[in-house]
Amino acid sequence: MTSVAPSPIASPAPTAAPRTAFERHFGHPPGLVILFFAEMWERFSYYGMRGLLKLYMVNYLFVTMREALQGCSKHTPPCALVGGDPHGILLWGFIQQFVPSRPAEAASVLYGSYTALVYLTPFFGGILADRVLGQRKTVVIGGVLMALGHFVMASERSFFFALLLLILGNGAFKPNISTQVGNLYAPGDPRRDGAFTIFYMGINLGAFLSNLVCGTLAAIYGWHYGFAAAGFGMILGLGAYLAGGRYLAEDNLTRAHETHAPVATSITADEKRRIAALVILCALNVVFWAVYEQQGNTMQSWSDDQTNWPVVFGFAIPSNWFQSFNPMVIIVAAPLLDVLWRWQAARGTEPSTLTKMALGCILLGVSFIVMIVGARVVGDGRGSPFWPLACTFLLTIGELYLSPIGLSLVTKVAPVRMVSMLMGMWLMSSFLGNFLSGAIGVLYTRWSKDAFFLLLTVLGVGVGLVMLAVRRPLRAAMQ
Repeated sequence: MTSVAPSPIASPAPTAAPRTAFERHFGHPPGLVILFFAEMWERFSYYGMRGLLKLYMVNYLFVTMREALQGCSKHTPPCALVGGDPHGILLWGFIQQFVPSRPAEAASVLYGSYTALVYLTPFFGGILADRVLGQRKTVVIGGVLMALGHFVMASERSFFFALLLLILGNGAFKPNISTQVGNLYAPGDPRRDGAFTIFYMGINLGAFLSNLVCGTLAAIYGWHYGFAAAGFGMILGLGAYLAGGRYLAEDNLTRAHETHAPVATSITADEKRRIAALVILCALNVVFWAVYEQQGNTMQSWSDDQTNWPVVFGFAIPSNWFQSFNPMVIIVAAPLLDVLWRWQAARGTEPSTLTKMALGCILLGVSFIVMIVGARVVGDGRGSPFWPLACTFLLTIGELYLSPIGLSLVTKVAPVRMVSMLMGMWLMSSFLGNFLSGAIGVLYTRWSKDAFFLLLTVLGVGVGLVMLAVRRPLRAAMQ
């Protein structure tokens, strides 16, 4: 069988380098710090823009009477609305043919499509890095494209062009920054899982700060100030990456050229089994992400329409600050879970990688039982922040059992010469999941709220049980 992509380079696995004083003191190489901050600021830009995106479309871009500020109509007293023309947006007339007519439903579909495509392009960005440019150059190109995309958002007319730049830039950046974390460690280095947990905390530190900054600017000064802040975050991430380049591991492509490694035209039977196992896991992950990504879609709508957020010293907390709760829980819970897993490992009771991932799916489904109860208590009115926050707390623990574990698993199981491409494939499960998330989100306005959240519960628990059922043959295939 020929390779998934033509003529892959058989690059050698990274070898252990002498440990620096920094590494001896902190336990990890300095390159991890560089990648931590680069990814933190990139995620600041992504989540800052994502937290505003659906509300921006629903309350401003696609309507003629617009909220000039995020949450404008919910201010006390409410601010005046401004006029606008959605038909002035380039390509809107064409795109309208493929989305529902109601602005809220159109925004759900477009939100899901955007977040889906953000996770499709990493597959191709991984191939570009593995075969042509190497991880470092591809990351820089991705960062530049994303920064441009955020600033182009300032032009309402160019809205869809801005999204295209962000989609392409993320495709180049995302798989190759994650792959470089694995490249800092030699095969079998036990620090690798811990490194990905630390890296994942960087992702969520950026996500936590993003909505506090971008959401507040959008609420006080206007939507475009929030988008501009996301652009500056991307520039900071790119600057951190370029400044610390000397601490990063050598690209797989560069290493292969320097050692004159032969070109492989086929994959071995062992590699076929490992790739097939990853494909099956990716397929199961689609359902996980379809449910999880309701967080920025329908859960954000609940947060905006049916939650009474407090007023602190005269400042009305913007509804999209809700998006910062998930990363805050990750920052607090990730080290605690690491301690728990090491405690379990010392007693021989730590769940296997695949069992952890299955438990993550089940916890995700169970979290929406909170929203079923909340929907019945609140009805059509507004209720306590307890409901969305309690749901988010539980689904975040589920996320920690699946997402960083999966990133680490790919770098361990994937053939070295194909690692960026297969990291892109792993992220592609999020592409399908986000696309499905947008389609499911349309039901939020058509079904009763408790029926909608029951569907999410069944999907999450169901895929977790399937993952438990197939974990043994998958584990055998990955060894």
